[in-house]
Amino acid sequence: MTGTRNATLFAFALLAPALIYILAIVAYPLVDTVILSFTNAALRPTYDWVGWANYQKIFGAGNFTEVILRTFIWTFFSVSLKMILGTCGAILLNAAVPGQALFRILTMPPWVVPMAIGIFMWGWMYNGQFGMISGMLQNFGLVDRPVAWLAYGNTAFWATIVTDVWIGVPLVTIYLLAAMQSIPKDLYEAAWTDGAGRFYRLRRITLPLMVPALMTMSLLSLIATFNSFDIIWILTQGGPSGSTTTMIIDTYKTAIGSRKYGEGAARAVVICIFVSIFCIVYFRALRKLSGSAAK
Repeated sequence: MTGTRNATLFAFALLAPALIYILAIVAYPLVDTVILSFTNAALRPTYDWVGWANYQKIFGAGNFTEVILRTFIWTFFSVSLKMILGTCGAILLNAAVPGQALFRILTMPPWVVPMAIGIFMWGWMYNGQFGMISGMLQNFGLVDRPVAWLAYGNTAFWATIVTDVWIGVPLVTIYLLAAMQSIPKDLYEAAWTDGAGRFYRLRRITLPLMVPALMTMSLLSLIATFNSFDIIWILTQGGPSGSTTTMIIDTYKTAIGSRKYGEGAARAVVICIFVSIFCIVYFRALRKLSGSAAK
């Protein structure tokens, strides 16, 4: 195929399976959800067009604003802890110490173990009567009675964050470790020759060159955490008293639990808008960073 037209048709033919897959799996459900959000669809077979009524209803209710704020707080602390611990873990695993391969292997279980099993394990650990955490605190004399971590709003909120961090840190660590190992060794050797210390090399070479990887991992972790469902649902199902109800949990309860598909679709659209904003900010920041690096 030497002609430009034939080459273009051939390229589209190669892309067609992927395009059909994206349209069928992503585009069609997304468009259908947007359309459904403007209806009063429920369990009954027929429904009517209600315009912006669903959006007015969810934003008119004060509890949805609280859910949005709670989701952002939950996501902020979870992602921040994962990035901080993951960065520290990557730095430690990159150090030339005996047993380095073993330490790298030991970081994987939280990520390799099926998520549901890991979450159930944390649920048992949080149990106030026979949980390991409460028992250890009593043995050390830090508390004088069993603590039911998932029975109170504040403790349940932070318990879900700890579980999410435990599950997410290994992936962040391995990703950043790979980015760290891609940094040319010549830079470290030149800095060492000039008398630069370990922390100076970390601050002036390692971290600046890892910024793109840090940004990419932050976005991926942000999207995954913002839409995290399994951890909260298995541990608390959004309770107690809605203290761990995030936007994705609220959407599930509305659409599946209450059979209000129109309102649930409106909530899903709001989630999609927030995620899109995250992606736009990320790409603009990455483009600006690339432009600064080119200069």
